[in-house]
Amino acid sequence: MVVKISTGFIKLNQFLKLAGIIVNGGEAKELIQDGLVFVNDVQEFARGKKLFPGDKVKFDGIEYIVESE
Repeated sequence: MVVKISTGFIKLNQFLKLAGIIVNGGEAKELIQDGLVFVNDVQEFARGKKLFPGDKVKFDGIEYIVESE
């Protein structure tokens, strides 16, 4: 699934909200701290991880690709 961003980068917690995976920051914090989110096939524990076009986020078996608008 492709998710388009209008800036040069987006933080992981903001990306999860933009992609419709979560509704609020508290949910993002839990998912990330529980090790359920992967960035470029690496388990990610930092909510503030910067994502750039071309990065891939995987959650619950679904892969999301960051693209610029």
